[in-house]
Amino acid sequence: MRTDEPGNPSESLRAEHTREAIEQRLADGPLHSYLSDWVYGAIDGTVTTFAVVAGVMGAGLSTGVILILGLANLLADGFSMAVSNYLGTNAEDERRQKLRRAELEHIKLHPHGEREEIRQIFAAKGFEGEDLERAVETITADVDRWVDTMLTDEHGVSLVGPNPFRAGWTTFWAFVVVGAIPLLAFAYRYLDRDLDIDLAFALSTVMTGVAFFIVGALKSRFVDQAWWRGGLVTLGVGGLAAVIAYVTGVLLRGIAGL
Repeated sequence: MRTDEPGNPSESLRAEHTREAIEQRLADGPLHSYLSDWVYGAIDGTVTTFAVVAGVMGAGLSTGVILILGLANLLADGFSMAVSNYLGTNAEDERRQKLRRAELEHIKLHPHGEREEIRQIFAAKGFEGEDLERAVETITADVDRWVDTMLTDEHGVSLVGPNPFRAGWTTFWAFVVVGAIPLLAFAYRYLDRDLDIDLAFALSTVMTGVAFFIVGALKSRFVDQAWWRGGLVTLGVGGLAAVIAYVTGVLLRGIAGL
C-alpha cells in the first residue's frame, strides 16, 4: 500500500514536519489539553452521585431524597473539586515563578557555580570538549534562556502550564453533566409517578454503568491502557463504590427514621 495516498497517516505526519509547520508550531508554543480534567471530573461526578443514589436506595428513602442529596452532591462536590483543581494548577504556576526568581538570584550571586551546573547538565546529555563549552556559552549568553534551561533540566518544570481557571471550569461542568446521569431516571419518576422506584434504580444502574465504561475508555488515553480495559476498570471501581454505599444504606436504614 502506498504511504503517500490521501488520508494516510504518514501523509499527515509528513505535513506536520515541514520546515514551515515546525516553525509555526514552535512559535505558537505548547498546546495544553484539558481533556484529562474533563475525564477525571466526569469519573468523580459519576461515582459520587451514584454512590449517593445507591446509599439512599439501600436506606429505603424516597425519590425526593435521592434528588435532593444527588443535586447537592453535584453542585457542592463539583464546586469543591473544581476549586481544588484550580488551586492545584495555580500552585504549580506559582511554584514555577518562585523557582524562576530563585534561579535569577543564583545567577546574579553565583554566576560561576550556575554556569558549572549548565556545563554538567549538557555533559550528561553527551556534549564534550569544544561542543560542550560552545553549548555552555550559548545558553549562558542569554539570562532568560539560562533560567529556562535550569527550570526544565534541573527542576523538571515545564515552562508553561495550563490555565488554572479553564482547568477548574472544565472539571466542574464535566462533574455536573456526567454526574447527573445517575439522577435522570429518578427525575423522570418524579414527573411520572407510575414508574416504579426499583425500576428507576435499575435504569439508573444501567445508565451509570454505561457512563462508567465510556469515561473509563476515554481515561485510557492518558494512562497508555487499552480502551476496553480502562472502561472495565472504571466500571469495576464505580460498581464497588456503589455496592459499599448501598450496603451502608441498608445497615443504617434504621437511623433514617430518627
